[in-house]
Amino acid sequence: MKILKFFLILFFFWSSVFYAQVKVCSWNIQNMGQSKNAEEIAFMADILKGFDVVAIQEIVAGVGGAQSIARLADALNRTGTKWEYKISAPTLSDPHSAERYAFLWKTSQVKLVKPPKLDEFYQSEIEREPYLADFSYNGEIFTLVNFHAIPKKKQPETEIKYFKYFPDLYPNKNLIFLGDFNTPQSHSVFLPLKKMGFSPIFQNQKTSLRTKCINANCLASEYDNIFYNSAKNETVGIGVVHFYTAFSTLKEARKISDHIPIWIEFSPCE
Repeated sequence: MKILKFFLILFFFWSSVFYAQVKVCSWNIQNMGQSKNAEEIAFMADILKGFDVVAIQEIVAGVGGAQSIARLADALNRTGTKWEYKISAPTLSDPHSAERYAFLWKTSQVKLVKPPKLDEFYQSEIEREPYLADFSYNGEIFTLVNFHAIPKKKQPETEIKYFKYFPDLYPNKNLIFLGDFNTPQSHSVFLPLKKMGFSPIFQNQKTSLRTKCINANCLASEYDNIFYNSAKNETVGIGVVHFYTAFSTLKEARKISDHIPIWIEFSPCE
């Protein structure tokens, strides 16, 4: 009996080593700033508490933006797990379109390797230059590239095209591109990344909210996605959070955001 117990313990130990998984969420929270009240912040925290790392886009660059992330981190800490966060400086675009990014993470699950930074190579070519962070999980390091593209009418493919240079600009990094691309993964601008081994977690998955549901279809466009290198990461699960079903109307839901959260659960295996 003792021998059986020993091997069971050994089995679960090695399972935890070889099949360790981290769950990462990306969410464009529309106008994340002082307009979000305590009830809305608490609602977001309840959605996000099950993830290990959260990347947020569309944080107000001016008054209230950074404070809203601090309030969200505080709400997450009240769920019973210790969270930390980092928020970017305003992106270096004109004042009318500048935004901030943020990362929040469970300290018991992942470690921040070094302070995140805004990309320095394409600050003039990419209006809201992405925010990069290196995290360590189970001894493996992965880099999240947090990004919010310009609107579709401004042709976001003109800045997404520069991502094909990132693997050379950031050598030896396990890059994972995530965020709101305002462009479906089927667009040809993603072909160079795909040829390098980066796969989108979604195909034909709409992620932005309509203003009104049409025949129970409440989602509009497939803008949000996560591109990961399948040679360096083993995907365990993917999904979206249909948070709007908690509200009686989309008008109410859109006070939280006009995008739904997306997520990937994976094992870094480089």
